Amino acid sequence: MAARPGMGGPAPAPPQVWGAQPPLHPRTVVCNDPDMTLPPASVPPDTCRLRLERTAIRRVRAEAFRPLGRLEQLWLPYNALGQLSALMLRGLRRLRELRLPGNRLAAFPWAALRDAPQLRLLDLQANRLSQVPPEAARFLGNLTFLDLSSNRLLRLPQELLATWARLHAGPLLPGQHTRLVLGLQDNPWECDCRLHDLVHLLEGWAPSLALIEAGLRCASPRGLAGVAFSQLEPRKCRSPELHPGVASFRSPLGSTALLRCGATGVPGPEMSWRRADGHPLNGTVRQEVSRDGTSWSLLGLPAVSHLDSGDYICQAKNFLGASETLISLVVTEPQTSTERGGSPEALWVRTGKGAEAAFFNSKLVARHVPRTPEPAVLATSPPARSLKGPMVQHFPMGASGGRSQGPTGPQETQMVRSLKVVGDTYQSVTLLWKAPLAGNSTALSVLYAVFGQHDMRREAVPPGKTRATIRGLVPKTKYVACVCEWGLVPRKEQCVIFSTNEAVDAEATQRLINVVVVSVAAVIALPLTLLVCYSGLQRRCRKCHARGAPEAAGAYVSLERLGHSEDGSEALSGRSLSEAAGLLSARSSLDAQLLGAGAGRRISEYFC
Repeated sequence: MAARPGMGGPAPAPPQVWGAQPPLHPRTVVCNDPDMTLPPASVPPDTCRLRLERTAIRRVRAEAFRPLGRLEQLWLPYNALGQLSALMLRGLRRLRELRLPGNRLAAFPWAALRDAPQLRLLDLQANRLSQVPPEAARFLGNLTFLDLSSNRLLRLPQELLATWARLHAGPLLPGQHTRLVLGLQDNPWECDCRLHDLVHLLEGWAPSLALIEAGLRCASPRGLAGVAFSQLEPRKCRSPELHPGVASFRSPLGSTALLRCGATGVPGPEMSWRRADGHPLNGTVRQEVSRDGTSWSLLGLPAVSHLDSGDYICQAKNFLGASETLISLVVTEPQTSTERGGSPEALWVRTGKGAEAAFFNSKLVARHVPRTPEPAVLATSPPARSLKGPMVQHFPMGASGGRSQGPTGPQETQMVRSLKVVGDTYQSVTLLWKAPLAGNSTALSVLYAVFGQHDMRREAVPPGKTRATIRGLVPKTKYVACVCEWGLVPRKEQCVIFSTNEAVDAEATQRLINVVVVSVAAVIALPLTLLVCYSGLQRRCRKCHARGAPEAAGAYVSLERLGHSEDGSEALSGRSLSEAAGLLSARSSLDAQLLGAGAGRRISEYFC
């Protein structure tokens, strides 16, 4: 341990009289022994600055600095501190700076700060802090410098942000330029809705907040890793809010029941199902997220029995809380042939109260309830392209039909046929049909409902029209629609089942397929075309060379020379046309003949 006076002051008093006379200047004590494991006990009581740095100190006991009532600066940087006592600052009423960078602190005793009411600077940089508890906000309101950089913080508590917001609202003191110097860099910030208040607080504090290092960045989730806070638009956290489909659901015995409920919240809630009586679920759960951000949970119960009747609880949960709703399932007996009013295949029934068309199978029970006001006329528009695919399905209904009121009327045998669905939006579809027997005064009606619901809406179609547009549909929802003569119950071939999302997706998919096919055809056809052109050009060049062969032969003969043998006889030396390319290295056909005639004689050859 070494003690030193202030710079420029007189020499310190001898060690045996420390504390007898107050020093003329603030005393500073520095200890940097690497073998020191505990704070020294013999520090002069008039010390104003104490620095214990780069030692092996692992913990600070309670009231270790209590005798140092004049201490204003306590620096403990780059030690091995892993534990601090909640009473370590007892007696340090004048303490203004506490620096603890480069240690191993996984937690800090925030309540100890109440013993240092004059504290203005707290440096916890480069430790292992993973969180700041909400109660810490009560002890950090007087700070003007706080360094939490290079720790393991994911977020800050809302209580601390609220404390800083109140500081922001107060007036600046004379000569004060900033209210708070803050160090938050180099932390693995998790950028979800819980970071909303911090991001907006930093944006609004520009005149009165100084960051040690600007440009804070996200570390998670993976899609936002490395993104700066200034580029974020986080949403405010909201607890789950449920949107149940129906409160009570009736399903025939042996059919498939589909219960659904939706919820909104930030972050997106986790959905779960359970039975109110505690019995295990006899079905499968499927999760979906719609375009508007609503999370939907679908519970499918195949081949329901009376044991499946009861109350089902749908729960939506996130870190802000949970919300529940109750949906009742009633399993009913299947409808008999007598109740259907005809053959076993007849699925449409008539009642004395009005036009009710009921379709029973394992998935759908629908009926039409007429409305008192005059039905509105559907919007008519030019038909879109027809779609092909499994989204348009005919009802598996019987062939009989009849009037919706009174006794059974004449059959609508061929009035409306070839019904199909076209359209290109998520909220509307267009129905097209043929009505060859309909006159100019024949009124038609369109009935439609959500697939699985009981009540069907009925709209009027002006006479002479063969198309109608249904608007205001819900995206990603299955519907059933029928077209028939006004006052009649539709037949099975006059109804279709469609989904509001599949129509658009199918048309977009078809366009994509067309683009891909054209691109592939262009890539394949272009090289083939160039190859054919090259082959034709090559054959034409060969023909041109063939036509010039006689001329080449004549030119070759003109270059023939006489060869002289050893005995003085002359011989004709020539070249054949086929060896025209090697005139300087090959024998001519005439030379070969002369060689055959005068074998054994040596010939001197001359080459062009």
